[in-house]
This record gives sequence, structure tokens and C-alpha cells, in this order.
Amino acid sequence: MSAFAGRPGFVASSDAPGAPAAHFGNPLGEQRLLARGRAVVELGLGVVTVSGPDRLSWLNSITSQLLLGLDAGVSTETLVLDQSGRVEHAARVVDDGAVTWLLTERDDAAGLAAWLSSMRFMLRVEVEDRSADFVTLGRFDGAEAVAAADDVVVEWVDPWSSVAPGGWGYADLEAHPGSDWTLRIAVVTPDTAAAVAASDVPAAGLLAVEALRIAAWRPALSDADERTIPHELDWLRSAVHLSKGCYRGQETVAKVHNLGHPPRRVVMLHLDGSDAVLPAPGTPVVVGDNEVGRLAASAVHHELGPIGLAIVKRSLDPAATLSLTADDVVVTATQETIVPPEAGATANVPRLPRLGAVRRS
Repeated sequence: MSAFAGRPGFVASSDAPGAPAAHFGNPLGEQRLLARGRAVVELGLGVVTVSGPDRLSWLNSITSQLLLGLDAGVSTETLVLDQSGRVEHAARVVDDGAVTWLLTERDDAAGLAAWLSSMRFMLRVEVEDRSADFVTLGRFDGAEAVAAADDVVVEWVDPWSSVAPGGWGYADLEAHPGSDWTLRIAVVTPDTAAAVAASDVPAAGLLAVEALRIAAWRPALSDADERTIPHELDWLRSAVHLSKGCYRGQETVAKVHNLGHPPRRVVMLHLDGSDAVLPAPGTPVVVGDNEVGRLAASAVHHELGPIGLAIVKRSLDPAATLSLTADDVVVTATQETIVPPEAGATANVPRLPRLGAVRRS
């Protein structure tokens, strides 16, 4: 059972045992409190630990981020790619000096742990799926930020607010909407989570944090499909180091970034909310009669209204009006460019002005 199941208005995010709250009866109000640093959200993430003296050098050799020499308490993010550079797993990473903590989506934790275990060979590392042992609580910085519990096991601070060392941001903006994204994730014991839930700290559900994530253009593993490469989601910004040593999928990462263009790209959608219908992730995105992509995520934001992230063809006109169908209702959408059509080929093509953007107030 979720630690917050006893809170008034609790509505579970799924039928899975222990699923965290989708909301507590007021998703928009919860979202405002969360954004202001006044609420906590149970995230329900998976927790995988890697211990042993070879842990960081080993993880560095098989994932996309520079982890060699990672200082204790420093947060970063890394991806597991296949041979073709497609995203298989994503992990938030923080090391406590003895153990490296990998936070991933709950339904990906077992797969990530199994893959890591298969790559151990003769190295001095131990991999464990500890998802059942810990609870993940998220909060944002703010004037009235909720203080982390005294007995937090480890805390991960999202690096999305700026381009990470060795990374690259395709969204060429003076003011990136993710610059104010200050998510912190505390890994705590179930007893600690129960104590937080029993306190008077306001609680928010997953609908709230999802809307804020979309507005910040922050990618997640749930946005990816079997063809996704990091460039398409602007994930080089936080999860890829472009000048580190070899790892599986690196050749594709380098070729697309330096010599080519990602075949698809992420855009933010501003959805027409006139009919109070919100298309679900996976909904086809069309122009006229032609399918040009798919909806990766959608939510109702407390200021922007209905919004989404869509993965579309690189050749799509950034000024085109798009449409999606939900419950037999056609919902129109305008685009806000995140990854521009000219992204990539950085060795030969200078950055160009961002195209097709909707001006943000």
C-alpha cells in the first residue's frame, strides 16, 4: 500500500499494488503547491544499487554518461543504449561513496538490474533491485520548500536545469523552460515515508509532476519507443557525455550529432481544450490525412492548459497545425519547437534561429 493511501481524496495512479497517487482530488491545486516547493509527491520509482570497488568505472564503460570519478553526493543521469544507439534504459545516478544508486521507472528496474548483472563478467560489482525496500519522494525548491527527512538514505538532484558538462542542448534558447526545474528525489525507508505521509506536509499526485515535467521539456523513459535515440528527445542535454570513452551505441550518438540529423524530434504541443478532451500518450499526430508522429505525454498544466510532448518527423513544418483524435473528438494543436529540424551535424552546420516556437509568456 502507498504510504499516502490514507490521505483524504487519494486516487491511485494504477491498479498495481502500492501504486502512488494520481491525485488527491485537486490535481491543479496540487500542481501549484508542488511547483512552489510546498508539497511532496510519491514518485513510485524503481531503485537499483551497484556496490563494489569497480562500480563507477564499470558503469562508465557501459552507459552514456561520464561516471568515472563521480564525487559522492553529485547527481547525474545516464542511458543504456543498444548497438544502434536506441534507448533501452534510463537511470538517475547518485553515488554515496560506497554504493551507486540508480533510480528508474518502476517497471524498468527489474530489466535494468538483469541487464547490468549480465554485464558483470569478472568485475568487483554487485547489482541489486532494491525497489521493494525504499520509497522515492519528490519535491521542488522554493521559498517554502518541504525539507527532506532527516533520515533520507540518499537524495538525487535533477541536472536538467542546465546543459551538463560534456552534453549538448539542441533547444537553442536564451531562457530554457527547464531552467527552473529543481526536482529533488529523496530515497527513504517505508517507515520514513509513512512519517512524512502522517505529517501536515501537503501531498501532490503524479498528474501534478507530469504536467510540470512536460512544461519543462524534461524527457523521461516513458517518452521513448523502440526507435528512440537520445538526440530526438534532447537528452544529450543531461544524460550523454560527448567526449567520454567508448560504450555501446556511442557510434550512432557521435555520427548523428556531428554528421547527420536525428530522424525524429520532440516538440511541445499546446492542445485545444475547448472540448475538455485530453489525448492519451500513443495517439497519432496528423497533418491533414498524413500521420507525422505520436503523442508521448499529455497533461493539463495549471497555467498553460492542455499540453503534450510529441515525437514527430524531422521534416515536419514547425508552423503546421496538428490534430489528434481522442474519444472521436478531433483536437487541434500548435507546436513549440524543442529539437529543431536542423539539429545535429554540429561539425558543419552552425546553430540557426529556433523555428516555429510559440512565444511563452
